[in-house]
Amino acid sequence: GTIGVLAGGLDLPYPPENAGLCEEIAERGAIISEMPFGWQPRAQDFPRRNRLVAGAVLGLVVVEAAQRSGSLISARLAGEMGRLVFAVPGSPLDPRAAGTNGLLKDGATLVTDAADVSRAIAPLTGMRAPDVPPFEEPPDFSATPPPGESDRARVIEALGPTPVAVDEI
Repeated sequence: GTIGVLAGGLDLPYPPENAGLCEEIAERGAIISEMPFGWQPRAQDFPRRNRLVAGAVLGLVVVEAAQRSGSLISARLAGEMGRLVFAVPGSPLDPRAAGTNGLLKDGATLVTDAADVSRAIAPLTGMRAPDVPPFEEPPDFSATPPPGESDRARVIEALGPTPVAVDEI
């Protein structure tokens, strides 16, 4: 099951829109916090929460992180605790990937899919890594769009690995 770790009290999910998600997680897993009920999370509470996350895992995967990101705090804490640190590489032109690329330079394990993580963690659990089927090939959007879908096709074409201004889409 999934474990959610909150920076505030268990009765105050943050942001409040995540209350439903917290209920779903609690039904199948657990929600934990070291803060008392009624505690409104503050900026300084999130690194404490990240410490709990880092301590509860065998390995921590950072998918995307800018140079100054809370995810990098979690990665540092995980490394200090002897946990595996994984990072998904990103474009060197994308500022949202500067943190993950920095983790890779500093020795994090490069991952491109779930199988990479499973293989690395399996020896720590004494279990054999499951055979993870490859992801299905994404649909081909290069074909001529049906009538009325040309706007959709232009938006998809404008999206890419680097940030794009709304006006460009």
